[in-house]
Amino acid sequence: MAGTGGTPFLASPATGRAATPSSAVFDVEAADAGAGAHHRAGKAPPPADAGAAFVLESKGTWWHAGFHLTTAIVGPTVLTLPYALRGMGWGLGLAALTAVFAVTFYAYFLVSRVLDHCEARGRRHIRFRELAADVLGSGWVFYLVVSVQTAINAGVTTGSILLAADCLQIMYSNLAPHGPLKLYHFIIIVAVVLAFLSQLPSFHSLRHINLGSLILSFGYTILVSAACIRAGVSSNAPAKDYSLSSSNSEKTFNAFLSISILASVFGNGILPEIQATLAPPAAGKMTKALVLCYAVIFFTFYFPAITGYWAFGNQVQSNLLQSLMPDEGPSLAPTWLLGLAVVLVLLQLLAIALVYSQVAYEIMEKNSADAARGRFSRRNLAPRVALRTAYVAACAFVAAMLPFFGDIAAVVGAVGFIPLDFVLPVVMYNMALAPPRRSPAYLANVAIMAVFTGVGVIGAVASVRKLVLDAGKFKLFSDNVVD
Repeated sequence: MAGTGGTPFLASPATGRAATPSSAVFDVEAADAGAGAHHRAGKAPPPADAGAAFVLESKGTWWHAGFHLTTAIVGPTVLTLPYALRGMGWGLGLAALTAVFAVTFYAYFLVSRVLDHCEARGRRHIRFRELAADVLGSGWVFYLVVSVQTAINAGVTTGSILLAADCLQIMYSNLAPHGPLKLYHFIIIVAVVLAFLSQLPSFHSLRHINLGSLILSFGYTILVSAACIRAGVSSNAPAKDYSLSSSNSEKTFNAFLSISILASVFGNGILPEIQATLAPPAAGKMTKALVLCYAVIFFTFYFPAITGYWAFGNQVQSNLLQSLMPDEGPSLAPTWLLGLAVVLVLLQLLAIALVYSQVAYEIMEKNSADAARGRFSRRNLAPRVALRTAYVAACAFVAAMLPFFGDIAAVVGAVGFIPLDFVLPVVMYNMALAPPRRSPAYLANVAIMAVFTGVGVIGAVASVRKLVLDAGKFKLFSDNVVD
């Protein structure tokens, strides 16, 4: 099969022909289109794809896709951006932030172009794993992508539950400093709420929740950035020091750790599934959705990154809220402001967990539901409630057992988001659309592939190194979230 050996990316076909489709199952529309032919041939038609029919139903507009994209990318992880700048300093830090901003927009645009290219040739893909297997012409790519996607989606859902519980614990500890409730109690509360919300049947049904998520991201970004400006001019603020480590090796590791954090902050990994929610024809609609999303990103990423690093310098914590609420000394922001910011973060975390759970729900319903029955029939409702509740419960258990997702976020960025969001898009574009080898697009794609493959490898080493150095802080079922 094509693409199983050698370096297919660097030797894109001059003919421009698309790769032979893999054996991956395509969407429900393709199955329905072939049903008549099977019937005429005296064969039973293939079963309809319940994952596509129920979870990834195609009814949305471009702005709905923009809401989904924004929720998938813009979240409380923006509060780690000053910490990412701390590892590189002003010049390199802002340059890296801008480079990742530009490259991810470009990469997501390329994924959309490849999806449109395949759809124009009668192969509409609604899943990242099937798109990659079709374009690259290799079955192992299907399993690689689904494994990485599963790890990312389960990790984001677990981390969202943990951080939402941490927000509840912060508010509780201020109201009842000596109260009996522990972190795992709040994890259970968040899991119950999330299990209830997870019964919303489809990705499209989250559109209003994700519009709310977009508004929430503006809200806490403005609040936290204003608090940083106030703290920066306060007499209680730490001395502003923007110097880097004197050790060259430490400086290098910190820089690549910061790049891994940036990759995880800008990471998505579910763009084909989001594009699947668009009412056909989808061509061109995702570009508008990306512009909407990145307009939000520009404000919500740069504003807290700059104000947070300016206010605290190399003393900034991995969570900007912790810098505003130091363990020693007075709070550097009004209690009401920080409390409101925590509430907004808490609410958005529920939306983020719902978005990243959709891939898991689609996989489950593809194998458990019957598309020939109604979405709310007893045959489909019972397994949906049971499986989705079990998934949320499993993520909540992991969150309670391993409450140290701060360091793990950088590892996820290096080994998960970088391959899916930086490397695969340019590889697939050069394979599917086959631009001339000496064209600017082809050369730029080769450069992005080479640079971010190297960054991913070094970033993974730096991230794992940080995880090992901080291992002494970790304690199973701890009552505190370890950064």
